[in-house]
Amino acid sequence: MTEKLNDHLPTTPDMQAERLAELKRLFPDLFDGEGQLKLDEVKQLTGDEPRCRERYDFSWYGKRKAKETAYTPTTATLSYDEARSVNPEKADGNLIIEGENLETLKTLLSAYREKIKCIYIDPPYNTGKDFVYSDNYTEDKRAYWEETGGLEKGVKVDTNPETAGRYHSNWLSMMYSRLLLARQLLKDDGVIFVSIDDNEVHNLRRLMDDVFGEENFLTQFSWQTDGNTDNQAKVIRAHEYILAFAKNIDDFPAPPVIAYNIGSDSKLFKKEIRNTIVKNGKKNPISKVLLPKGFPTDIENKTIPARTDIWPHYDIDLVISESKLIDDIYAESGWSSKELLESFIKNKFIPVYDSKGQETRFVISNTGAIEVIKERAKNQSHVLSTINGFGGPQKASDVLKKQGIIFDGYPKPVKLIKYFIQMNYGSDFITIDFFAGSGVLAQAVTELNQEDNGNRKFILVQLPEQTTKDSEAKKAGYNKISDITIERVKRVIQGYGDNPQPLDTGFKVYQLTKSHFPRTEFKPDPEKTESENIAVLKDYIKEKEKQLTGLFEATEIQDEVLLKNGFKLNYQLSDASEFKNNKIKLADDGEKQSLLCLDGKLNPETVEQLIKSPQAFICLERALSTDDKWNLRQHLKHEFIAF
Repeated sequence: MTEKLNDHLPTTPDMQAERLAELKRLFPDLFDGEGQLKLDEVKQLTGDEPRCRERYDFSWYGKRKAKETAYTPTTATLSYDEARSVNPEKADGNLIIEGENLETLKTLLSAYREKIKCIYIDPPYNTGKDFVYSDNYTEDKRAYWEETGGLEKGVKVDTNPETAGRYHSNWLSMMYSRLLLARQLLKDDGVIFVSIDDNEVHNLRRLMDDVFGEENFLTQFSWQTDGNTDNQAKVIRAHEYILAFAKNIDDFPAPPVIAYNIGSDSKLFKKEIRNTIVKNGKKNPISKVLLPKGFPTDIENKTIPARTDIWPHYDIDLVISESKLIDDIYAESGWSSKELLESFIKNKFIPVYDSKGQETRFVISNTGAIEVIKERAKNQSHVLSTINGFGGPQKASDVLKKQGIIFDGYPKPVKLIKYFIQMNYGSDFITIDFFAGSGVLAQAVTELNQEDNGNRKFILVQLPEQTTKDSEAKKAGYNKISDITIERVKRVIQGYGDNPQPLDTGFKVYQLTKSHFPRTEFKPDPEKTESENIAVLKDYIKEKEKQLTGLFEATEIQDEVLLKNGFKLNYQLSDASEFKNNKIKLADDGEKQSLLCLDGKLNPETVEQLIKSPQAFICLERALSTDDKWNLRQHLKHEFIAF
């Protein structure tokens, strides 16, 4: 494989290159001898006729650029902020990341790709106000890195006035690149929920069809909010929407029953299904034969008291002795199973259990009909697409005020987010919100874990956007929205109010920063060939990174090395004491393990030990001689990484 400059830089995955490599692996005949894609053969494969240009498509100005931006790797990284972390020893994977979310999602790709079970985001609505993320945060552009300047000044996001010729295009491009990365993070059985209002709900649906596939659409939730109090409005808008898409509809199980009071009629979701088996009438001889003694036999136009203790009083011996009567009942009444009918009668109407141990009970209604009651099976969802009873942003703001938090935005109710999280089976998975705002996802996850002793984790990403001048949040001392995000989750965990109840959990705070490796500042000479620039880069690395020694004391370095090599940030390090000649540790994130050495030089005896007992090993490339590197690559193969 041809050596490239990026092979020597600490970048996140290059998804464009990955997609092309996968296409070549699957269909090598679509590439010529020089490795170039033969576009004419691709068109022939798809049956595309060049002259036929009329087709259904969803496009806008900037779509191609937005996809390119999403799939372009970054050298940025995440740096641990110990001072603002809360109970970090109990974080167990809970993260709050302060940074621009597109670059942040890229930094998470290596470690968290296909590891996220549930995504909820509440992106900026396209109202023409400050909302558009400029996407100028790469390291060769100065805006983000200089404006944040250590994250003291915050970031000014662009406006998107309706007078702009690309009003919808700007918003779609911003969302498109982020949703493309979000899909990469989702597990095959994962799900994403996106809040939106009337301004872009139609475009968001088409956008998500494009990213996730129309076949993976679950539903469009309609959520009743506090309502628009503008008395001048022709129609008062009292609802918003949440679009739900599965990563793969066939892998996403039917959501479990959710026992939440979300209806205006204050009724809980029912965990049982009640169906009429036989209506009262000519086809229901049971009502006529199995009546309590003393009741009239002709009850076609009368009612029977609805009593739970009525069964023992029926004269059932007659029915049991007359097998023909059972046959007649089965033939005339429309029962789905004769065996169930016999069980119903001969067991004197006690509950019947099927082969899976599921209970079936029978009752008689006040009309004389026979009804069957079953517990709702796991694959029988009772999730409603119309959501009432949770309140809206005003109610959610009141909750924040009780916590002592001032937030000038439009927060979502905690119960609403819990509703979505509980549509996922199990209680041990990772959730993420990369438009975190007030941090509602973290509170929802934390509360659910307390309720069912779960082990769900949250990852929040929030831009260090300045709070508005003279706003209540600014007056309260919050200079950035990310300050509010962190403080809200801190108070949820440490407790608030007159009787605070601290929780046995925590989170770590990280910041999106430049790479800690000086090599990322290298600028290739356009007059030189690729191979010439690579040679210069290698010398540049040796010269610039001499000072990078004793790196286990520099947490940010090991974080960057492990994160970009696929380790989640909940990794643990332990001493690999069998190695005596270098400082080597074993990194373990619960799913992946590797030996890690950040010494400036690898001892020959260490190399021999690794060759004799091959295992995953990561070290600095400059610590190796050419022979050592070749030997380790031959014996450890793909489990050897020189960084």
